Amino acid sequence: MKPILVLLATLVAAWSVPVHAALNVFATVPEWGALAKELGGDQVPVYTATNAMQDPHHVEARPSLIARARGADLVVATGAELEVGWLPLVLQQAGNARVQPGRAGYFDAAAQVALLGKPARLDRSEGDVHPQGDPHIQTDPRNIALVAAALAARLAQLDAPNASSYQARYKQFSERWNGAIRKWEQQAAPLRGVAVVVQHRAFTYLIAWLGMNEVAALEPKPGLEPTTAHLSAVLESLQRQPAKMVLRAAYQSDRASQWVAERAKIKAVALPFTVGGTDAAKDLFGLFDDTLQRLLKGAA
Repeated sequence: MKPILVLLATLVAAWSVPVHAALNVFATVPEWGALAKELGGDQVPVYTATNAMQDPHHVEARPSLIARARGADLVVATGAELEVGWLPLVLQQAGNARVQPGRAGYFDAAAQVALLGKPARLDRSEGDVHPQGDPHIQTDPRNIALVAAALAARLAQLDAPNASSYQARYKQFSERWNGAIRKWEQQAAPLRGVAVVVQHRAFTYLIAWLGMNEVAALEPKPGLEPTTAHLSAVLESLQRQPAKMVLRAAYQSDRASQWVAERAKIKAVALPFTVGGTDAAKDLFGLFDDTLQRLLKGAA
């Protein structure tokens, strides 16, 4: 074959194979960054704006975040006002029309699930309330399954030439994830009905999924630091309605939970809360493996 024909054949072959475009993803929190990696693979660059040791409610709209949002093709946010204190400013300053709310480049994870914990009345004097409901949906793996299906479809929409790749990766992830959920639910059977105290009401979905019973919260109102008087009241209530353990997220101070645990003679349990929250929670599967092991140990 003449050299020119070889060159043409090579070009035709190259054109016939889909090539991943650089679909840059800006994830607000680690769980969605990890999920985007599962669905996009190594060909989709993912930047995660926060880490597991940060309170996702309170993040500084740093210039570095603005620069990342400016170059993003897709923003994956929790929504339900979790990032209301910083993400709107980041997106406004970024000036990237592709990723503004309402556009295809903005993905709202909370919109994919039925939210729990909607307040009976909207009153900011009640603390850090979320009018749409509890945004911490990642503590129930069934919610992650719902988000994964919608996010895979959005990736395919934005990068149509590689839609089949996203759908194939979603199918593989979904099969593994659903199998893991069945395993976790079998392992978690001893947790059903177990009474717990929470430091911050951030485990609504986890507790509902596992059939546990939340009997008290260390924060007098959501987002407010507990006072000694309130902790004493919680301690008194535990004499009437005992609990097995006090739960807190890894990023939270352990001072209040340890104070109550020592006096009530129950266990203080730190949960990873998101990917990276503990050494064992390296990915989404590790997040729930480690969460269940810690809960089972605390309930023993």
